[in-house]
Amino acid sequence: MNPHVDFHAIAPELVLTATILVVLIADLIWPERSRFASSRIASVGVLAALIPVITLAADGTDRVMFGGAFVVDPYALAFEGFFLVVTYVVLLMSSDYISDGDYHQAEFYFLMLTSVLGMLAMASARDLISIFVALETITIPTFVLAGWRKHDSKSNEAMIKYFIIGVLSSAIMLYGMSIVFGETGGSTLLVDIRRSIIVHGTSTLLGVAIFLTIAGFAFKVSAVPFHFWTPDTYEGAPTPVTAFLSTASKAGGFVALLTIIRYGFFPSQDSWEPVLWVLAAASIIYGNLVALRQTNIVRMLAYSSIAQGGFILVPLAVAGDGGAARVSFEAVLIYLFIYAAMNLGAFAVVIAVARRTGSAEIETYAGLGTTGPGLAITLTIFLFSLAGIPPFAGWFAKFVMFRAVLDANSPSAITLGIIAALGSVVAFFYYAGVARKMWFHDPAPEAQATPRPIPAALTVAIGLCVTFTIVVGVYPQIVARIGELAFPI
Repeated sequence: MNPHVDFHAIAPELVLTATILVVLIADLIWPERSRFASSRIASVGVLAALIPVITLAADGTDRVMFGGAFVVDPYALAFEGFFLVVTYVVLLMSSDYISDGDYHQAEFYFLMLTSVLGMLAMASARDLISIFVALETITIPTFVLAGWRKHDSKSNEAMIKYFIIGVLSSAIMLYGMSIVFGETGGSTLLVDIRRSIIVHGTSTLLGVAIFLTIAGFAFKVSAVPFHFWTPDTYEGAPTPVTAFLSTASKAGGFVALLTIIRYGFFPSQDSWEPVLWVLAAASIIYGNLVALRQTNIVRMLAYSSIAQGGFILVPLAVAGDGGAARVSFEAVLIYLFIYAAMNLGAFAVVIAVARRTGSAEIETYAGLGTTGPGLAITLTIFLFSLAGIPPFAGWFAKFVMFRAVLDANSPSAITLGIIAALGSVVAFFYYAGVARKMWFHDPAPEAQATPRPIPAALTVAIGLCVTFTIVVGVYPQIVARIGELAFPI
């Protein structure tokens, strides 16, 4: 029988696929204009893909296809909208950066949009095969994007490290999935895997398979000890690509992890909960302590990203305790939404400052409050928000994380909450250190040169991120409501 296809349900993917094809065709027909056309086509296509997401949300009907392997529900739509909005902001950040450099234009946007297509598929994936294919669709284009500066040795090194560790993690994850398939009755559907675990329990081999599968996802979310690629890749890749990797791509890994635990592995909490607990604790401790020693702001944000990934893992690591599952899942979604705005905004300011100074060293941020007060104010907002300081959105992300810990109310959860609290204190010192450098130090010589104007698209990106960070900090019910809709009772 031919499978039933609901074209409205897959409309976001269809629109994005059409956009990818148009980008390539436009570059073929008008190669001399691709510098300007590609970014605009990509931006319009991403915004157009948001329209069916909105109409599907307004319709409110859950849509199931391919025997349950692909589901469009509020959970999927929330993340699809998130991925598209984040991508639009990254495209704003990329437009002038890519056109100013010696880069291939259409290929850049083709690869980025292809990765986003995998993210949309990941949001709706409900079986092992679709999750694996979606994850590889997300990851493979980013291997190339990380090495986009072909003549830069750091960029080449970044790509090689990212590629080698990425391939290894995919092999580990696929091996784990194959054992899960064999141990749970020969089905790849997550609902069947969950049913098998409830009926037959968790064998030792299945526990090992779950561990291997989660280890593969840990690479995507830069969790310690699978983080080795992160600092060098973030530093070597073009800064808009780094922003994309640290937000959208990382969120794709978290969505995969959240989906496979929520719909598949949840009854086997003795297998996945200790693994996530260790990953969360190690990421928070290592990421924050190493970030203290960084002198390059991109590397600092890379280690900060590792620590923030640990914070996002905290609610998931305690989801099986004390009936805290729904609160924990909501906390992961809310934290991802807020973290994306804070981190994208920070990287957008880094791009703007680099246009003035030609450097990403923290020393060059000295006196930015005098030479570029607008940039200094916005970066201070993003840094304090990342630290969880009210009234910026980061405080609510930390609040929902600790609320999940308290709702779990188990000794392991409380211990992890204490580690997270101490990690938050440590994080404040390196975030505040950059702010102190901007406001209380004399301007760096590089900053006193004639500044290059900030492109309009980059200004819009910074404005969108800072607006979200402030508005959600003052009125957090905006994202809280999305969390409630994505995880109905």
